[in-house]
Order: sequence, then structure tokens, then C-alpha cells
Amino acid sequence: MSDYIVRGTAANNQIRVFAATTRDLVEHARAAHNTSPVSTAALGRLLTGGVMMGSMMKGDKDMLTLQIQCSGPITGLTVTADSKGNVKGYAYNPNVMLPPSEAGKLDVGKALDLGVLSVIKDMGLKEPYMGQTQLVSGEIAEDLTYYFATSEQVPSAVALGVLMEKDNTVKRAGGFIIQLMPFAEDGLAEKLEEKLKNVTSITSLLEKGMSPEDIVEELLGEFGVEFMDTLPAQFYCNCCKERVSKALISVGAKELNEMIQEGKPVELNCHFCNTNYTFSVEELKEILRRSKR
Repeated sequence: MSDYIVRGTAANNQIRVFAATTRDLVEHARAAHNTSPVSTAALGRLLTGGVMMGSMMKGDKDMLTLQIQCSGPITGLTVTADSKGNVKGYAYNPNVMLPPSEAGKLDVGKALDLGVLSVIKDMGLKEPYMGQTQLVSGEIAEDLTYYFATSEQVPSAVALGVLMEKDNTVKRAGGFIIQLMPFAEDGLAEKLEEKLKNVTSITSLLEKGMSPEDIVEELLGEFGVEFMDTLPAQFYCNCCKERVSKALISVGAKELNEMIQEGKPVELNCHFCNTNYTFSVEELKEILRRSKR
């Protein structure tokens, strides 16, 4: 089953829900960045949250960035998503190794520890919107729940999970975001909270082979679910040699001249997809010529 997001409503539009299966895109990120298991889990959770939050945006050119800066050994994560189900991201320290948590799980909370979550939405306005909250647990789902409550005043339940195989590839990944609309009736929040209390982890639902639709039915079936649409999801980076060459122009003529004088090719790396681009001395000379136009 390839990755996708399902979007729906429940309780006569008083609840909106997003659920996703993201195994392929998380595995793509793991392979591209050669992440350790705990880094895979952290990045995979943020990619899953990011791709669902991206799908909440309306405009074709809208962009969402989730950035975590933290005191734990992973030091930070950055994820960027659009409204079409494309997402990309990287861990600042992809090789973190930690013992399992007391529950025997990958210890994402310890990998992140204390820090700040920034949510930046670029919707083509003069200034992008930016919300910032402290990390409450470093487990990412709880941190996004806290962000929605404090920065957007939207009561939400967020679950994100990544399950690894013994060979450290990704076995399952996915998540859900459930949100109460402002006009929700009194008492609905309590009913929803009671229902979600009984839910085992998202990874256990995925491990049963449940699809995003199955998970939504399991969580919200009694409230009357209406599925609106599904959206394919994928790890996608729009970098190319031409775009990277613009970064070289931005370093300035003096630095470009110095690179040319050294007489060696220059290699630049895309943080998001870990692709390397090599520029020969002749290409550097052409970039310098273009920068002077």
C-alpha cells in the first residue's frame, strides 16, 4: 500500500480528521540520510505530522515548515511540506544512538530533550505566519498537540508512529490528527477524550494492517464519519543543479573567484534529500559570469 492521507469529518462537521500511512516516505528518508533507528523514528514522526499539516493548507503554492531546535543529541529536525502531499526533511544529527526507553521503545524524547518547535506557514502573504512553542515531551505528537492548543487555539489529538524492522528499515509509519471545530457542542470534547483514552498506540493499529480509513472508523465511527478525499503522499525534494547553482551565486564573486583559483571541482549537498552536486571549474567560471550580469 503506497502512502496517502485521508481527510474527513465526524459529528456533523464538528470534528475534522486527517489520517495517513507514510511507511514509504519515511523509509525513503531513512535510506537517503542513513539515519539511526531513533533518528528515523524522530524524523519519521515529524515527516508524518508535516505531510498531514501541509494537507490542511488551501493554496497550491502554500508551504509549511516544521523546525525543532533542541538540547538533545539529535540537536534538531527540519521538515517542509506543501498542500499536495509532498514532504521532505532531515535530522541535524542523523546518527544518534540511544538505549531504548523504559517501555522498551525508541527513545525519541531523550534524543530531542528540551527545545522549541517552530511552525512557519508561507501562504504568499507579505510575511509568513510563524508560531513557536516549547517542546513538552520531545515525543513530537504531544508537542504538535500542544502547538495546536496554544498557537492556533484548536483542541487537537495527534498520534504519530514509526515501527522498525530488525534490519533497521521501516516496517510501518503513520498517524492521525483529530481536531474539534470552534462550533462543537458542549460535551463533545469529553466524549472524544474518553474514546481516545482507550486507543492503544498508533503503531499497534498500523501493525494490525489497518488502513487510514480503518483507523478513522475505529476512532470516530460512533460519531458518524464522512470521508471527503484521499491525497497521495510522498517524500519529494525539488532541488536540482540549476537551483543549487543559485546558492553558489549568492556566496558572492570574491568567494567564487577563490574557488576557481583553487582549480578543483566544488561539491554542494542538499540537506533535504542528501543529493550531492559537483561543479567543475568551468561551471564555476560560467556561474561567476552569470553573477556579474
